[in-house]
Amino acid sequence: MSSILSSLKSPAELRAMSLDSLKELAGEIRARIIEVVGRNGGHLASNLGVVELTIALHYVFDFLHDRLLWDVGHQAYVHKLLTGRNERFDQLRKAGGPSGFPSIEESPYDLFNVGHAGTAIATAVGMARGLSRQQSDARVVALVGDASIVNGVAFEGLNQAGLLRRQLLVILNDNSMGIAPTQGGFAEYLAKFRVSPMYEDIKRKSQRVLSQVPLIGKAAVDALAHLKEGIKSAVSPHQIFEQLGFIYIGPTDGHDLEHLIELLRLVRDTQHPVLLHVHTEKGRGADFAVAEPCKFHSPSPFKVEGCRVEIQSGGRSFTAAFADALIDVARNDPRVLALTAAMPDGTGLNKFQTVFPDRYLDGGIAESGTVDMAAGMCKTGLRPVCAIYSTFLQRAFDQVFQEVALQGLPVIFCMDRAGLVGSDGPVHHGFLDVAYLRGMPRMVLLAPADEPEIGAALRLALKLDVPSAIRYPRDKVPEPILAPGESAVPEFILGRSRLLRDGDDATILAYGALCRNALDAAELLGADGFEVRVVNARFAKPIDPDMVIAALQGGRPVVTVEDHSLAGGFGSAVLETAQELGLPTTRLVRLGLPVDRFIPHGSRAGQLAECGLDAAGIADAVRRGLSREDSPSESSRIPLRTAAARPMSGVRTA
Repeated sequence: MSSILSSLKSPAELRAMSLDSLKELAGEIRARIIEVVGRNGGHLASNLGVVELTIALHYVFDFLHDRLLWDVGHQAYVHKLLTGRNERFDQLRKAGGPSGFPSIEESPYDLFNVGHAGTAIATAVGMARGLSRQQSDARVVALVGDASIVNGVAFEGLNQAGLLRRQLLVILNDNSMGIAPTQGGFAEYLAKFRVSPMYEDIKRKSQRVLSQVPLIGKAAVDALAHLKEGIKSAVSPHQIFEQLGFIYIGPTDGHDLEHLIELLRLVRDTQHPVLLHVHTEKGRGADFAVAEPCKFHSPSPFKVEGCRVEIQSGGRSFTAAFADALIDVARNDPRVLALTAAMPDGTGLNKFQTVFPDRYLDGGIAESGTVDMAAGMCKTGLRPVCAIYSTFLQRAFDQVFQEVALQGLPVIFCMDRAGLVGSDGPVHHGFLDVAYLRGMPRMVLLAPADEPEIGAALRLALKLDVPSAIRYPRDKVPEPILAPGESAVPEFILGRSRLLRDGDDATILAYGALCRNALDAAELLGADGFEVRVVNARFAKPIDPDMVIAALQGGRPVVTVEDHSLAGGFGSAVLETAQELGLPTTRLVRLGLPVDRFIPHGSRAGQLAECGLDAAGIADAVRRGLSREDSPSESSRIPLRTAAARPMSGVRTA
C-alpha cells in the first residue's frame, strides 16, 4: 500500500488533504526519519519534535513565494521530506545525497546554508525590509529554538524586528532543550510557563476565542486583540517580547495540528511583527529519544530492538580522549575550570561535569559571552579551558582577540571538530582556526597526533602565561605513535617538533591528527624503495625553526600536511619561516583544504581522500616531488640564519 509521503510531490498538495490525512502523514514522516537516521546517523530528536509544526507551516504558507528561514538547520529534515527530497532521503548526509542542513544547491525552498544558531531573526528582518523595498507581499517566517534565541545576534534581530511596519512571524520552538538543556535566566523565564497551570489553560481558552473571531473580512490585528483579551488571565501582559514591539501569542501546543493551522492562518497576514510561542517535545514519537534527548540529538547509526536501542560505536574518539585528559589535569590543578557553549556532549565535557560539577559552566549558545566569561575567570587567577568546536569559535573571534589575546590571558581553547567533519559538511568544517588565530600576538597553536599527546598538550598549555589553542578532529584516535627508540610519547616543549621517522629522500611535515596518515604514506613509499622522513610538527605557532632548516636545506622534496585551509595554515607558516631563514622553497609542496571550494558532506575518510590528505594522496604528492628533475638549487647552499633568530617573544612556561 502506497503511503501519503511517497506520493507527495509538492507542499501545495498538503492543502487538499484532510486533517486526518495530515496526522497520518506526520506518523509516516516520523517513521521515515527514525529509519534513515538509524541507518545513517544524524539529528534525530530535534526533527521528531517539529513534525506537526513544519506540516502546518507548509499547509498555511507557500514558501516558493513566501520565505522560511531556519535558525538551526539541523531541524529541517521534515521540511526536506515535504519539499521533494523524500526519494533521495535514504542518502541523507552521505556523499551525493541530501545535506543534513538546508542547502541552497538542493532546493529553492532552502534560502541559506545554515548550521550556526542565532542568525534567522536578523536575516528575516533583512529579507522583510528588502521585500518591502521591492513592494513584494511575500511573507517572512523565522523558526527559532528556545536555546538559540538567547544568542546575542538573535537578540539584536529581535531589537530590529520590533521596528518593522509589515508582516514578520517569528516562531519560538520551545522544547526546553538545545543540544543540551537550555541555559541561563531566559530559559528559566520560559520555564515558568511550562510549570504553571496556565499552560494547560491556554489551549482551551484560545480555541474558544478563535471560534468566535471571524477571520474573513476583519483585520487580523483586531482578531489578535480578541485572542489576547481572551487569554490575558493566563498570559502575563508584560511579556519581554511585547516590550520589544511584537504581538506575542502563546505558548501553544506544537503537536496539535488543527490548532497550529488555525493560529498560523490568523497571524499569516498581520502587518506587524508577531511572535508565536510553540511548545514541542524533543524526540516526539520515539520514546527512547524523549527519554534521552541529549543522547539522541545527533546519534551515530543505531538499531531499535524492542525496548532496547543500541548506538553503533565508532571506536574511541579524540573527544573522549580529550575529556579524560582534562579530568586528569584538573585533578592535579585546582585552577582548572571547563566551559562550553551549549555542547557538553559534543565536546565531552558532560563527563567532566559529573566529576567536577562546581568547576563546569555551560554558557549556552553564546560563544562570545562564554569566551568573555573565561577571560574574567582567568583574570582572577583561574585557568579556564574553553571547549568549543572550531567552526563555532569563529563566532567569538573578536572576544578571543580583545578580551583574551590583547590582555595576554592564558585561556586555553580546545577546538573539537577541527578540519573536515564528515557528514555535517561545510557548515561545520573547522578549516580556518589556524588562520584566524595565528595572527594574534603570543597565541600558541598546538595539535596533538594521538591520545597521549592530548594530555601532553594540555599540560604544556597550563604552564604557559599566554593564550593557547589545541585543535583535534571529529575522528577516532589512532594507536599511540612511538618513534624508533621511544618507550613513551614525550612531553610537549614549546615550539619544538618531534621526529617520527628518519629518511634521506624526502620529508613530510605533518600537523596534528594527520601524522598517522603521513606515516602510512611513508610506509607506502618505503615499498617503492624511498626512505621518507616524517616529522610531527606539534606547533603551528611558534613553528620549530630547526624542523624547517632540517627539511629544506638539503634541497630534497618537502610536503606539509594539514587538515586546514591552505590559506594561512600550517604550510603557510612553514613557508614564512623558510623565507625568514633564507631557505629555498621550490621543492616544498603544501597539502591541505582548497582555498576556493567548500568540501561537501560525506565520510571524513572520503573528504580526506578528495583533498589528497589520505595516505595514498600524501604518497602521490611525495612521488611527484621525487620525480622532478631539477637538482637542489644554489640557494640551498647559502649560509643559513640560526634557529635562535626566531624566538617567540614574551612567552614563558612555568
